[in-house]
This record gives sequence, C-alpha cells and structure tokens, in this order.
Amino acid sequence: MIAKAISTLKQCDRKIGICGQAPSDYPKFTRFLVEEGIDSISLNPDSVLKTLLEIAAAEKGSEK
Repeated sequence: MIAKAISTLKQCDRKIGICGQAPSDYPKFTRFLVEEGIDSISLNPDSVLKTLLEIAAAEKGSEK
C-alpha cells in the first residue's frame, strides 16, 4: 500500500513524505522507502545518524 501511494503521487508530480516510528526503528523499511522514491522521512533524534547512513547506502545501491 505504501509503495502504491508513493508511485501514485510520483506519477502526479507530487512530493511524498512519511513520519512515524517505523523508519527510525527498522532499517529495512527505511531502505524500502528510499528504493520506492520517498521524498522525505521524519526521524526520531536518537536515530538520525544511523538512518542517514542507511539512506546513503540505499541511494548508493540504487545508482547501479
């Protein structure tokens, strides 16, 4: 459902972001969001560095 929401808004040339606990707690979910093309992710302060590193790895992997 999240992938569908992201792709639908991208097709409509709209930005999409997410807030909540999941991106802060689950690196695989963060990677999924990046791979789907999410525009922004809201994070808990204690997880910013860890999540930024995960985002950078996901973006680097998608450049292949």
